[in-house]
Amino acid sequence: MNKRFLLKATAVLAAAAAFGTAQAQTTPIKFQLDWRFEGPAAFFLVPGAKGYFKDAKLDVTVDSGNGSGGAVTRVASGTYDLGFADLAALMEFHANNPDAPNKPVAIMMVYNNTPASVMALKKSGIKTPADLAGKKLGAPVFDAGRRAFPIFQKANDIGNVTWTAMDPPLRETMLVRGDVDAITGFTFTSLLNIEARGVKAADVVVMQYPDFGVKLYGNAIIASPKILKENPTAVKAFLSAFAKGAKDVIANPAAAIETVKARDGIINVELETRRLQLAIDTVINSPSARAEGFGQVNGPRLTLMASQVSDAFGTKTRVKVDDIWNGSFLPNAKELDILPKPKK
Repeated sequence: MNKRFLLKATAVLAAAAAFGTAQAQTTPIKFQLDWRFEGPAAFFLVPGAKGYFKDAKLDVTVDSGNGSGGAVTRVASGTYDLGFADLAALMEFHANNPDAPNKPVAIMMVYNNTPASVMALKKSGIKTPADLAGKKLGAPVFDAGRRAFPIFQKANDIGNVTWTAMDPPLRETMLVRGDVDAITGFTFTSLLNIEARGVKAADVVVMQYPDFGVKLYGNAIIASPKILKENPTAVKAFLSAFAKGAKDVIANPAAAIETVKARDGIINVELETRRLQLAIDTVINSPSARAEGFGQVNGPRLTLMASQVSDAFGTKTRVKVDDIWNGSFLPNAKELDILPKPKK
């Protein structure tokens, strides 16, 4: 065996070893969405499509979901490393499962305001929260707005209401048919779904929770304690890549929707672009988000929410703020400075 062959063989082995090391350094991350591949899912798909996750040495798999409660339990079970869930659902899980071994933690706020609203048709005569007293409201039992309705009810001194439960696809249909007087749901989900059923937006009364004294936070990125402990570097890299992608989504929602269409080819592109823009305007680039900073929370506000959720949800134990929020993995201030100034 000559010297040249040995040198070549050594070089090939060294290259293979280096490639293997590079491959080993790529961290696989399983991410659970809160809902289907609709407009807002672009925030998690764009960083992948643009290679931001790959540049951060992450191999991220994003799966659709069926509600925040499911996202929380799947991260808690260890099936997923990270997820996207309503903060109230996370608080409820903590307070009702104090002895659970792997309770997820919120690490970045994305929806600074809850997207929950009460919606009614104008022809119903419902104009204000007080008009809901004695009315029949509809929503799936796990709907975030329905779960938090007691907080809305208390803040606006609303009398008793009755509830009708249904599967999510039937919610807006039942409102339009008159089977219920009003519904709860995320504004950017239900309002556009009502429109899709032939009702003009101008004919819908929308009472957004934040406009009526309910200052709850909305959805946050959550993580399993396991990945926070075992691979904090990967978690920080994920959040940095996410923030970079989020800036692109806010700057050009129409282009971002193409990443959603790539995952679900039957979406209505125009509708989902509007849904994404509505989410950006109402819960992401909101006045409170600009005041507190993207990704971050305000301590007293978070403490108040914990108390309100404990009361409204009737949890087994009180929600402990220090158990559900950890902001130490957030990117630096420059990376988080992604919200455009409001248009005058």
